[in-house]
This record gives sequence, C-alpha cells and structure tokens, in this order.
Amino acid sequence: MSLDPENTLVLETTKGKVVIAMRPDLAPGHVERIKKLAREGFYDGIKFHRVIDGFMAQTGCPRGTGTGGSDYPDLKAEFNAEPHVRGVCSMARAANPHSANSQFFICFDDATFLDKQYTAWGKVVEGMENVDKIKRGEPVRDPDSIVSMKVMADS
Repeated sequence: MSLDPENTLVLETTKGKVVIAMRPDLAPGHVERIKKLAREGFYDGIKFHRVIDGFMAQTGCPRGTGTGGSDYPDLKAEFNAEPHVRGVCSMARAANPHSANSQFFICFDDATFLDKQYTAWGKVVEGMENVDKIKRGEPVRDPDSIVSMKVMADS
C-alpha cells in the first residue's frame, strides 16, 4: 500500500514507532484538526491516559486526565460507516456528539458497538505491536506517551 505523506502520521511513542494512515475521505474536519495540532507540536509528550485491555488506548489530553483539549473549538461530528476494528483510530468525545477536540483512541480489538457514534479518521498501518505494548490502566500509573507526532510530509 502506498501512503500519502500529507495524510500519514508518524508517532514515536515510549514503546516504539506507530504509523497511521489518515482518512480525509471519511472525516475531513477531524483529519485537518489532527494535522494542525501535530504540526504545532501539541501531541509531543502527551500521555496515553486511558488504556483498557482488549478495547483501546486513548491519548490527546494536555492534562493527562481525559478532561482537556486544544485551544480550538470542538469539532462537528463526522460519524461514518468505517467499522471500529483493530488498529482503527477514532476521536474521543463527551456525551455531546459534537464535543471531539484533540483526544483520540486506537482500538486494540473490534469495538463495533462504537460504529456510527464516534468519528473514525484513520488506521494504524505499521507498529500495531507497539500499540499493544502500551501500559494499561484507567487511569494509567506511570503512563506511556507520544514522544513526537509528525505529518510524514514534514519529515
């Protein structure tokens, strides 16, 4: 599979490299936000604060607690038919469907009960074994983190 460098994220995590192919065809607004934040260095050093075995690893909160977001307004939901299966990246949100901002999660296993209720925007195409190594917990004690997150076109 050939990757589009403008729509590919390269994460260096405390567990190793993870490459995510973004899907602007599914969620153009969300992909745009994530690229903007990545280019600003927003995700560098951010912890995986909520990691549930057999479910998902969540990150993107500047407070490391799941209660924060970026300084930008929340996003309008872009729910789509992409199934929440192993490796899919999707936006975390509060009860309001239009409350996604900067937090996202990577599915460890199929979580199709989330389909059409959360905005799927990409999929891990390399390094899923490193995602599998992320320390579990809710909250996580001494959590793993994103060391750096870059858009491939910029590196």
